[in-house]
Amino acid sequence: MEEIDAAEAARRLGVKPATLYAYVSRGVLRRRSDGRRSTFDAAEVELLARRGRPRRAPETELVVESGITALVGGRPYYRGHDVLALAGAARYEQVAAWLWTGEPEALTDPVQRWQVAPDAAAAARDAQRGLPDDLLPLDRMPVIVTVLAGLDPLRFQLDPPAVVAAGQTIVAGLVEGLPIPEGGSRLDGSVARRLWCRLTTRPPDGLLDVLEATMVLLADHELAASTLAARVAASVRADPYAVVLAGLGVLSGPLHGGASLSAERMLDEVREPSRAARVIADRLRRGERIPGLGHRVYPGADRRGVRLMELLREAVPGDERLAAAEAVIAEAGRRKLPAPNADLAVACLARAADMVPGAGAAIAAVARTAGWLAHGMEEYARDRILRPRAVYTGPPPRS
Repeated sequence: MEEIDAAEAARRLGVKPATLYAYVSRGVLRRRSDGRRSTFDAAEVELLARRGRPRRAPETELVVESGITALVGGRPYYRGHDVLALAGAARYEQVAAWLWTGEPEALTDPVQRWQVAPDAAAAARDAQRGLPDDLLPLDRMPVIVTVLAGLDPLRFQLDPPAVVAAGQTIVAGLVEGLPIPEGGSRLDGSVARRLWCRLTTRPPDGLLDVLEATMVLLADHELAASTLAARVAASVRADPYAVVLAGLGVLSGPLHGGASLSAERMLDEVREPSRAARVIADRLRRGERIPGLGHRVYPGADRRGVRLMELLREAVPGDERLAAAEAVIAEAGRRKLPAPNADLAVACLARAADMVPGAGAAIAAVARTAGWLAHGMEEYARDRILRPRAVYTGPPPRS
């Protein structure tokens, strides 16, 4: 076997040394090293040269095998079930159980009330003393999960039943750990009912059903950025609480879960339908993107947002705040801007229900906990570490 050094290998391939080492980092070319210098198999280099330079995969592409969520024809499916059909028909707890277990009875059995120990919920609320009263709900959630983790001596037990039990505790704790707005009153029952009273002082009405459907629609979305972070954490056997913390950290980004807050603020600025054109024009003039429009996964409409807007129209027909959102959608269409996404629809729900600022991101976080842990359970069952490789573009390594 003929061995050649890095300079010769780069010359034969017609590339720069940095590109040569990028091939090595991507697994395209094997490098041998004795600790002082790098060498390459001349035959392997010649074969690569004849094939031509390998095409670089799209920068955002990372393929992970999963049996949880499929995005087919612009529609999401949870383990084969059409999510758009589940929204408005199934409870969030049922969908979460389906994501975690894949057992058919999970969607038909009566839903048990998910609970967190009263002393754990009280400890989570006590840990938030000293935080600003106007802190966004999503910013409180890492504190809540950290406290719950510290109180669970079994958090490192990673078999499926234990993770399901931890998941129920985390979801319930995320809700029970949030403060009830001044003038509001506590509600018992489903996760959606308990979350409702943490986000608005409005008595539960038809919009509560829309909140439930929203949680179903947002429970998972394949390999979203926060879900990938959760899977990476689970692949190194981080406990379920740490998996959720990883997801929460990424979800807070303004290009992910935080996008709904931008949409909420835009709707506050619009206020009435006649102002929609002016608000959009001013944002475009400043070179700003219009929040709630477009989605990286869907070239057309985000069907989750379409479904949610349908449910909102049925629940509050003629609502002024909903009319303002409809005007934004119409103006975006007139200007040939991207189609509305789920963030805009969730912001519409938050405004129609008089929810606290940042309610949309809080809804997404509670809902997506189901998906994060479903993906985490897949990683727990695999004997591997999810460790992507970088395409090195820095100075060439020196022996």
